[in-house]
Amino acid sequence: MNRVPSALITGLFAACAGIASGQTPPSPEEILSAWLTSPHANSQSEAFRHWDTEGEIPGNCAVCHSTTGVTDYLASFPTVAGVIDHPVPIGTTVECAACHNPGAEALREVLFPSGQTIAMADGSAICTVCHQGRTSADTVAAALGGRAEDEVSADIAFINIHYAAAASTQLGSVVRGGFEYPGQDYAGAFAHVEGLNTCVSCHDAHEITIELSACTSCHQGVSDLRAIRTTPTDVLGTGDISSGIAIVIDDLHARLEAAIMAYASGVGSAPIIYADHAYPYFFNDLNADGAVTEGEAAYPNRYQSWTPRLLRAAYNYQFVSKDRGAFAHNPHYAMQLLIDSITDLAEVAPVDVTGLVRP
Repeated sequence: MNRVPSALITGLFAACAGIASGQTPPSPEEILSAWLTSPHANSQSEAFRHWDTEGEIPGNCAVCHSTTGVTDYLASFPTVAGVIDHPVPIGTTVECAACHNPGAEALREVLFPSGQTIAMADGSAICTVCHQGRTSADTVAAALGGRAEDEVSADIAFINIHYAAAASTQLGSVVRGGFEYPGQDYAGAFAHVEGLNTCVSCHDAHEITIELSACTSCHQGVSDLRAIRTTPTDVLGTGDISSGIAIVIDDLHARLEAAIMAYASGVGSAPIIYADHAYPYFFNDLNADGAVTEGEAAYPNRYQSWTPRLLRAAYNYQFVSKDRGAFAHNPHYAMQLLIDSITDLAEVAPVDVTGLVRP
C-alpha cells in the first residue's frame, strides 16, 4: 500500500505543479489523486520491489528508487552522480518529500555521469537528478581503451544507460549522454518554445502525463504527439518530409538493430538479439533466427562477444530505446547518434546507408 506522507498537504512549494501565472493551483486532494495514478506512486512495481529480499536498497540505486535515498542525496552536493555511500530501507516510493524538501528547493545545479555540472533554475533540476541515466560517452570510451575496433574482447561488457534518461537526451552534447563519434558535431540542449521549455511545463508534475492541447497551438491539426515534425530534412532519403519525427527515429532505430545483427553475425561470427525487458538486453541468438525465442533472453546467455565498434552502436541503440520521448526531448541528437552508429557499422558490415541524411 502507498504511504501518503503528511507533507503532501503542507509541504508543497510554489513551483510544484508548474502553474502558469493567473491559473488556479490544484487542491491538495487533486494533487494526491494525480500522484496516485503516476509511476512514482506504484509501490508494486519492480522499481520499488526489486530489493524486497535484501530488505534494503544499495546506495547506487537508492537515490532514484526511494524517498529516503533522494533526500539523503540532496542534503549535500554529491561527488558521484546518483549515488550515496550507504543503503536505505525499502518501503518508500517517490513520495512528496522526494521533491518537496529543503535540498530539492535549494537545488540549482545537477551533476551528470559525464562529470558535467549543469545550472538549472527553472524547476527541472529535481526531475533531472533521476532522469539522466547512469552512464555517458565517457563511460564507454573508458571501457574500450585502445582496443582494436573489430577485435572481440572478453574484457568488454555491455554498458547500460539505464532508464528514462530524458535529461541527457534533452541536453545532448552538453552532457554527452550518448556515445559521440570523434569528428562529428552533435546537437546541444534542445530549446523548445518559451513557456514549454521545462520538465513541468510539458509534463504534469504529479501525474507525469502530457496535455496535447499545450502543443496544438503551434502544431495545428495534430492529434498524436508522435505526428509532430521538427525538421524539413529528408532524413531517410525517401522523399517524405511530413511524417512525424518519431516515425523517422523509429525507422533509424530499427535500421540500427538490423545493422548490429548484421555486424555481429558477419564480423563477430556470434549472432546477437535484443530483448527490451530482460537484463542485460543483448543475448546470443542461439538458433540464429533473428528473434528472441524461449530461453534466449536469460542472463547466462548474455552476449559476450563484444568489439569496441559493436559496443558503441549497442550503447546508442539502448540510449534511444530507453527514452521513449526522445523525439520530443531532442530529436536531432537522437537521429545523429543512430545515423552515426549505423554508418560506423557499415564500414565493415553489409549495412545499407543509401539515402540517409544526417540532420
